Amino acid sequence: MTEPGKSSLADKIDQLFHVVRRPDREQYSHEEVARACREATGESFSTTYLWQLRTGRRDNPTKRHLEALAQFFGVPPAYFFDDGQSAKIAEELALLGALRDAGVRDVALRAVTLSPDGLDTISDMIDAIARREAAKSGTKKED
Repeated sequence: MTEPGKSSLADKIDQLFHVVRRPDREQYSHEEVARACREATGESFSTTYLWQLRTGRRDNPTKRHLEALAQFFGVPPAYFFDDGQSAKIAEELALLGALRDAGVRDVALRAVTLSPDGLDTISDMIDAIARREAAKSGTKKED
């Protein structure tokens, strides 16, 4: 069990799979990642082993395995070792993931030229729409 506010190794690996995607926007397969890690380390790195790490069934990989995963997903190895760095990198990954969506990217690029007051207005509108959509779907948006 992980401490409150901390992510487990499995959570961190799973997040990388969800956010870092192939050029066609599909998730990488366990086989693609395991093969790249085998090639990077020259060590055994099976698809099953990767699945076990991702699901928390194994949680004590070697430093070289974590470095290979970091290299594959384009994050610093500190992502796995330092919870402060991990949180910061996770925020950046989430932003990058959102910006890959053409609609989000278009809104963000158009907002660059707005004044601080204009940005606040857009932010308020987004919050209001999110609350309305959450109410329609039966979920509650936390502020």
